[in-house]
Amino acid sequence: MSFEVLSSVLTLNNISWIAFGVLLGYIVGVIPGLGKGTAVAVSIPITFYLSPLTGIAYLIGIAKGSTAGSAVSAILLNTPGEPSSAPTALDGYPLSQKGQASKALKMGLFASVIGDFSATLLLIFLAAPLAKYALLFGPVEVTAILLFSLTFIAALSGESLIKGLIAGLFGLLFSTVGMEIETATVRLTFDILELYDGLSLIPVAIGMLAVAEMLVQLGGLEVLERQQKMLKGNIKAINQSISWEEWKLSIPAIIRGTVVGSTIGILPGLGASVASFLSYGLTKKAAKDPSRFGKGAIEGIAAAESADNAVVPSSLVPLFALGIPGSVIAAILIGAFIIQGVTPGPLMFVQQPDLVHGIYLSMICASLLLLFIGYFGQKLFSLLSLVSLRIIIPSVIFFCSVGAYLQGGGIVGVWLILFFGIFGYLAKKLDFSFVTFLIGFVVGPQFELSMRQAIAITPSFDDFLNHPIAIVFILVTIIAVWKIGTKKKKIN
Repeated sequence: MSFEVLSSVLTLNNISWIAFGVLLGYIVGVIPGLGKGTAVAVSIPITFYLSPLTGIAYLIGIAKGSTAGSAVSAILLNTPGEPSSAPTALDGYPLSQKGQASKALKMGLFASVIGDFSATLLLIFLAAPLAKYALLFGPVEVTAILLFSLTFIAALSGESLIKGLIAGLFGLLFSTVGMEIETATVRLTFDILELYDGLSLIPVAIGMLAVAEMLVQLGGLEVLERQQKMLKGNIKAINQSISWEEWKLSIPAIIRGTVVGSTIGILPGLGASVASFLSYGLTKKAAKDPSRFGKGAIEGIAAAESADNAVVPSSLVPLFALGIPGSVIAAILIGAFIIQGVTPGPLMFVQQPDLVHGIYLSMICASLLLLFIGYFGQKLFSLLSLVSLRIIIPSVIFFCSVGAYLQGGGIVGVWLILFFGIFGYLAKKLDFSFVTFLIGFVVGPQFELSMRQAIAITPSFDDFLNHPIAIVFILVTIIAVWKIGTKKKKIN
């Protein structure tokens, strides 16, 4: 890492934007229902006015802060800011009812920072070696890998494999809007000039994540408001410290959670919820007295939060190394990269190594700022969870509309977020995976281009046999989908 990279990262402007991203993310995480996907999607238009390094670091700061902040409402309100913090509520809320909310919040924060920091180091050490091998892949291999990623995510997202595949195919379909990349044939534009360059990720992501989520929140407004009233009795100004005995119980859980979260983050499609529930279950199984869990076991909070926060940095490994998004955050970040004229993937390490190293160092700064902001702002953030959703929902929709108007083609962008907001609402209600849809939409252009090239260079089956890596990925895809599909049928 050169001195120029270090000096560009440690500027007041860059650190300020990272800190603002972490702060904003933490606030969003505290408020139930918003989530990091919503916050990052709404913030993408802001990065248009920032440098590539600052813009990406700002969005990653939001993702990190939001993941950690979601534990606050889980502990105090028994309503996780995100589904992945649900295991945190199992022991955090009982501790809060016992008057030990401060202790639970501190352990959640410390576990979050340790898991996040460790997974960031894993990203730094793994992404570059994987990228070297990825540069050897041709169109046939890229097509097979993208097919594997899309079907694997579809198989693991939601209860139905068929619904997951349908959502992914819809994402691919919407990615074909605009001029076709090789022949410039116009497709699915309905003579709307603003659609000739294709659908922008910004209105699509904002509509599917933010607007759809606000519509869902409107449906359960009365229930959420009753829960907020209950929270007023749980916020106590007691400064409790974590004892050494509690640390001895929690350190193995944090290590286990970090390993679980980092591993699951690298695998596309599994997500933070799987990581936090799995880590919590393993910690409960390894405990001498499993009956303590669900009644205020502090190591349960440590296990869930370390795994939850380790997923965010580790999910960027396939994005940086292969250019394949393995999560919603990674898919949204592709839009931010493209806005800055950067193509995520293995060529980044060759063409823009300073940017990659700058992002790494900025992520480490974000982890340290997360500890500082979270520790000194816990009491204030606790009060933020009392903000009425009648204020939050219209405010979020307003900012969504402004962002779509500025970066989505004017009034067409606003119509698009409304369309995809309704589309996303129906997808959530009918249990179609919006994760698979967004990833299908993002990888669609690359998948189409690489498939066309693969067909051109493998006119016969014998030519295809000369690509063993592609054959392995296709076989793994078939086996994985078959096994997961069979397992889901047995469960149903």
